[in-house]
Amino acid sequence: MSLGVKLNRKNQFFKKSAGLFSPVLHLYAVLLLSVLHLSAQCQTAKTKPIANSQRNVLFNKALGLDNGINISWLEQTWNAEALKHKPFGNEDFVLLKQLGFKSIRLPVAFEYYSSRHIPLKQVLARVDAVLSQCKHYGFKLIIDYHGGKINDNNYAAATTEAINNWLLICKHYKNENTGRLFYDIYNEPPHMDPQRWKDAAYNIITAIRKVDKERTLLVGASNFNSIYELSRTQRMADNNIIYTFHFYEPFFFTHQGAAWVGDQVSTTGVPFPYDGEKFPQLNPKAKGTWGEINYAQYQRDGNEQSVKDKLQIVKNWSNKYNVPILCAEYGVYNKYADVDSRCRYIKAVRKSLAELGIPGMLWDYNTNFSIFAGKPSLAHLSPCFKDALKYVIKTD
Repeated sequence: MSLGVKLNRKNQFFKKSAGLFSPVLHLYAVLLLSVLHLSAQCQTAKTKPIANSQRNVLFNKALGLDNGINISWLEQTWNAEALKHKPFGNEDFVLLKQLGFKSIRLPVAFEYYSSRHIPLKQVLARVDAVLSQCKHYGFKLIIDYHGGKINDNNYAAATTEAINNWLLICKHYKNENTGRLFYDIYNEPPHMDPQRWKDAAYNIITAIRKVDKERTLLVGASNFNSIYELSRTQRMADNNIIYTFHFYEPFFFTHQGAAWVGDQVSTTGVPFPYDGEKFPQLNPKAKGTWGEINYAQYQRDGNEQSVKDKLQIVKNWSNKYNVPILCAEYGVYNKYADVDSRCRYIKAVRKSLAELGIPGMLWDYNTNFSIFAGKPSLAHLSPCFKDALKYVIKTD
């Protein structure tokens, strides 16, 4: 989830310094990037199909991530105290276990900490603690590279920075169980040239494979892990990838009132599903924006069938290329949407994901998309949400 916080950070590389996110392998990464940029242009799915047994293992890994949840913490660049405080502990893992969750996605703003000269070991110490708890309580963990700066204008430098960071991260976790720890290589690439993003992803993946050849990687499409962009691309040549997407459709409902998004979502009080008697007037601020178009289309889009139809798009793509997919984020901003509508939406998404056999991860556990009415606890979870959490993929 990108919270839309705009950080005025310069693209730069820091001098070599023990313990910092310094580009120890900067020269290597630059050379690698220059070589791989051209080769990425011709990389398609033209590799021989992997054996069914290997493919089954990969699909089972994806299914094992179902009923997951995101922990918002180390991506909070707006929170200067984020590294100093741990917002969850053993009691939270116990609660998640009680509720049936099986996997955790941990977003980490590596480049933000790098730009503040914060030692990598200090950041990874926090990640290590989460990994240790995941092992103890039986959760699988995804380390998500959050808050990167890649765009059409800074492709070379920003991709190299991501490569440098991943080389260090991979070295640190190289010996961890490949069935329990996964890497989401880049959260929500922006609205940029799809081929340029695919080149960047190829370069990052190839660099990771120099250190860790066996780790299963999560890779999404541009335009913020869009299902539509993913459905228009080809799978990559690497045979150990789970393709990821984020699902907040209809955005007009899920992000209503979210200030970081802008005027297009300024209309609040939007119910789910659509109810003509409760449907609010369009906020004047939304006129002339995508919000005005989405307002007019909400009667069509604001229902469970529309949710499932959109998820079917990415399921069809998965079937076409015979590759596993993961919905790494779905949820509702909880400040303005009423609790019953939020619950009905979460239930609709989880039900649709389960019926289509797509594993999913809720955004998020403990902040402004949380399903809890207060501090996470069973007492703060409505019966409706408890019922919604029952929808999971049925496995033999």
